[in-house]
Amino acid sequence: MVKIGIIGGSGLDDPDILREPEEVDIDTEYGKPSSSLLTGKIGGREIVLLARHGRDHQYSPSQVNNRANIMALKNLGVSHIIATTACGSLREEIDRGHLVILDQFIDFTRFRKNTFFDSFAKEVCHTAMAHPFDDNLRQILFQTGQELGLTMHGKGCVVTIEGPRFSTVTESRMFRLWGADVINMSTAPEAMLAKEAAIPYAAVAMSTDYDCWKEDESPVTWDEILAVFRNNADNVKQLIVSAIEKFQ
Repeated sequence: MVKIGIIGGSGLDDPDILREPEEVDIDTEYGKPSSSLLTGKIGGREIVLLARHGRDHQYSPSQVNNRANIMALKNLGVSHIIATTACGSLREEIDRGHLVILDQFIDFTRFRKNTFFDSFAKEVCHTAMAHPFDDNLRQILFQTGQELGLTMHGKGCVVTIEGPRFSTVTESRMFRLWGADVINMSTAPEAMLAKEAAIPYAAVAMSTDYDCWKEDESPVTWDEILAVFRNNADNVKQLIVSAIEKFQ
């Protein structure tokens, strides 16, 4: 049975997209997830919604218990995960408000639990990660966005940094040289853990700024990011709802 988990990023975890919502409090062997989960329906499909940073955005990127989040979704029978995230653009062509369907990541985090296999005592596991995002989910999201007339980028590499600080100019330039297209503080651990849990995962990244490599502009501020959120969050919600209605 198809049951879709939605992991809502900053400003993109609106429970109003669900019909017949019910709150579920759940615990896992890795602790509690960032928030209670909301179950409900979109287009007749069973949905589980999780707020990545908590309902009050109380958890910084480094505090998010990604293992508990993914395991909670798995324990509730989620068969696919669609994640949303804000990102900074590292490419001129990815402007503010553009949506990127990620296909690769670079993990530049340092302090996060990013595997369910801390020990090999019971099982040896080296998860293949060459293609961390599910191609079928990616295509559904990209094609749906095009049909809606949204400005879409069908692929992109995200570099996930530890945060909560933003990059230095030199770091931003380095990430561009590495081949990253966008930058955020959330995707890499989630994508790794979803892959280990054998749950198809895709992420929609909303570009909110140009990080700080583009020195003809002032460095990004949180207030500026929030302004772009408010102007474009409805586009992301519409994309998710319309894509889910296409699931067979």
